[in-house]
Amino acid sequence: MRMISFPPKMKKTMKYRDCYKEGVKRLSECGIIEAELDARLLLEYICKTDRNTLLAHPEREVSEEEYRSYEEVISRRQKREPLQYITGEQEFMGLRFETGRETLIPRQDTECLVEEVMKNLHDGMEILDVCCGTGCILLSLLHYSNDCKGVGVDINGHAVKLAEKNAEALGIQADFKVSDLFEKVDGTYDIIVSNPPYIPSKVIDTLEPEVRTFEPMAALDGGEDGLTFYRLIVKEAKKYLKRGAVVFVEIGFDQGESVPALFEEEGYKNVKVIRDLAGLDRVVEAHFY
Repeated sequence: MRMISFPPKMKKTMKYRDCYKEGVKRLSECGIIEAELDARLLLEYICKTDRNTLLAHPEREVSEEEYRSYEEVISRRQKREPLQYITGEQEFMGLRFETGRETLIPRQDTECLVEEVMKNLHDGMEILDVCCGTGCILLSLLHYSNDCKGVGVDINGHAVKLAEKNAEALGIQADFKVSDLFEKVDGTYDIIVSNPPYIPSKVIDTLEPEVRTFEPMAALDGGEDGLTFYRLIVKEAKKYLKRGAVVFVEIGFDQGESVPALFEEEGYKNVKVIRDLAGLDRVVEAHFY
């Protein structure tokens, strides 16, 4: 693949619009579909500007330091490093979350999971988030509810530290702990929510390079059939559920039959599948009585 580079030295003042065009050109050459969006977001990140700058102030001068920094982040994106790992943040449910390579990047698809939980969430409820990652699911639920309490667990200690940082930045009280699923969990809960690893092992190599190369494999690989973690969650969750509690899990688009079947086999009631905005099976809801 031919890589387009910025000139080695700035021979004259670079304009904001010209920097942007250079970025778009380089990312397009690498086959990045959203080259224009990514080039703009990275320029805004480096120059501390906003989306209006390109339209309202295209002649804004870019300093040599900004120019070189932009060249560096464009080079990283050319290598297919996700935008969110470069900028270190991602918006989710209208909130800003710090991201890092120790966790999956919060995705818009997962907002469907949060929205479904919120339909069943009442003041004062206790929530357990299994495989919490950045904490985006639990912290969003606590932010948009009243007097609820939440615990988030993840096997990755770095992820737990990141979730704690996000909680502090958002001013939300939550308890995060390192735990292999329910290993260190105490008490019972009104809601258990999880976005576990669910991609079949054989499918990993077919994913986009941003995912298979940069995102943590342990947070992606759901075992041979993609159901390893669901089997464990469905069975173990019952020990930590109050009567009348509900479990919500995110699923892959092709797991709308297999995952509900696991819940039904374990005696859960009113099991249903919810589709996302794209019309794909995305969430399983199961009640415990």
